[in-house]
Amino acid sequence: MTRTKRGYPALRGRTKDRSFASGFQGAHARLNRSIIQQKIRALFSADGDRDRQKRQFRRLWITRINAGIRENMVSSSYSRLINNLYKKELLLNRKILAQITILNRNCLYVISNDTLEIR
Repeated sequence: MTRTKRGYPALRGRTKDRSFASGFQGAHARLNRSIIQQKIRALFSADGDRDRQKRQFRRLWITRINAGIRENMVSSSYSRLINNLYKKELLLNRKILAQITILNRNCLYVISNDTLEIR
């Protein structure tokens, strides 16, 4: 059977892979087999990095809330504030609490005072 090089469709596919690998260095950006392997690896890593990014943002929000609480002497600790929020059934997520801490300290003070009445 005669050999076919596949012509234009194969070239178009390789061009697409090369555009993906434009930020890579060395052989990873030049050789087709290496490009395909690096593409698979990069897409696999991207999946895990999205989860890691969510964890990092949650840590950032918790740090901001804790810093705001301790700076204003609102509550003794972050964990007590969150615990009191759950008891009071004030359903505010950490992202919103962090934004309130940065933008409107008085509002945070009011929220924390409402939760302190439980004790």
